[in-house]
Amino acid sequence: MATPESEAFVRTFARGLKVIEVLGRGPGGQTLAELADGVDLPRTAVRRFLMTLIELSFVRSDGKRYWLTPRVLRLGLSYLSTLPYWRDAQAALEELCLRIQQSAALSVLDGDELVYVLRQHTKRILPMSPTLGSRLPAHAVSMGRVLLAGLGDDELEQYLQAAPLKRLTPATLVDRDRLRDAIVDVRRQGWAWVDGELDESICGLAVAVRDREGATIAALNVSLTAGEFSQQMAIERFLPELRVAASRLRASDR
Repeated sequence: MATPESEAFVRTFARGLKVIEVLGRGPGGQTLAELADGVDLPRTAVRRFLMTLIELSFVRSDGKRYWLTPRVLRLGLSYLSTLPYWRDAQAALEELCLRIQQSAALSVLDGDELVYVLRQHTKRILPMSPTLGSRLPAHAVSMGRVLLAGLGDDELEQYLQAAPLKRLTPATLVDRDRLRDAIVDVRRQGWAWVDGELDESICGLAVAVRDREGATIAALNVSLTAGEFSQQMAIERFLPELRVAASRLRASDR
């Protein structure tokens, strides 16, 4: 594996990707000075990256501010098209939501965050309603706990040592030993229930989507309004349906 210190690591390429990443952090575009601060590079270097990205049609500018163009979507959509279950995921979530009449989502793990790769809404919109590409801290949501439970022991320990476990509500689990215990419980029982740890008004139940070898490749959840369902009620009503949908995606992993 190439590291920043190895000869195989292409620093210029890495810095160009960082410029794209920082440009995507907020609407309205950014100035050269803001970008230089965001990527921690001299303005002259950032300007060269921007001129290249403009030439490739990934970035536009009005002379003062710079912003990404729709061409950047090719990068994200390229990732989605590589997911073996992607062609069946939309239909599976639509059918799941129709059966349970609740919002559902599919996510993958990226570092210490989960990333939404699909979201299906019901007519009722929750107070916090992530969309495709939204990122949430893995420790505070049900899908994140499922994805963390799918890590190997060494990977999980690395996560627990390094991840910033921010307290988002009074209920957020930030003690690393208690979080480890909770993740081990998810491994044992095969599902995760998290209530009010990301947002006090939302709870969720999640299961793993596995490949044919049994490795966790994604997480599937149902999002609920806190107080409307207890853990036991949610398990009885939604867990069987979640497992059916997850099995359908596993069968499409080929």
